[in-house]
Amino acid sequence: METTGASSIEDDRCGLLRWKGLYIQAEWDPSVPHSGDRNFWCHKTQKCTGPDGGLVDDYECNETRGCYQPL
Repeated sequence: METTGASSIEDDRCGLLRWKGLYIQAEWDPSVPHSGDRNFWCHKTQKCTGPDGGLVDDYECNETRGCYQPL
């Protein structure tokens, strides 16, 4: 079963990246667009900034940051 949350973010994301869609256990429906609410937080800091003080989102949380943890 593919979940809504898992399909909305690329597989190369940081392992610490969290968003509310990650916790929705529903089958993915390709006819329903993603909400795009852009509410992300870091699992380690529990804030919208990472351990390095940088913004947390699906674009910024990449391998160029010192706090990045691959899946």
